[in-house]
Amino acid sequence: MVAYQAGAVVSREIVKKKTGTVTLFAFDKAQGLSEHTAPFDALVQVLDGVAEITIGGVPHRLGKDEMILMPANVPHALKAVEQFKMMLVMIREATG
Repeated sequence: MVAYQAGAVVSREIVKKKTGTVTLFAFDKAQGLSEHTAPFDALVQVLDGVAEITIGGVPHRLGKDEMILMPANVPHALKAVEQFKMMLVMIREATG
């Protein structure tokens, strides 16, 4: 559902709800997202390749089928060790 592009990060949102989103990403080798924070917890599942995901200054190397939780308001960054694809599930709090 999302293809690699040379020198780029490609994303495709596949679910968008008030309670969360699901987005697919494809990162070319050495591409990434600089350090940032998000107001909600986010779950990353690597679908292909290898990524380095740094959370709160601690690097984590993940490969295909591995998952990691990025807690809300904790700085995190992502970098493609090799081409990789991931699914990002952003978990928002339900509103009553």
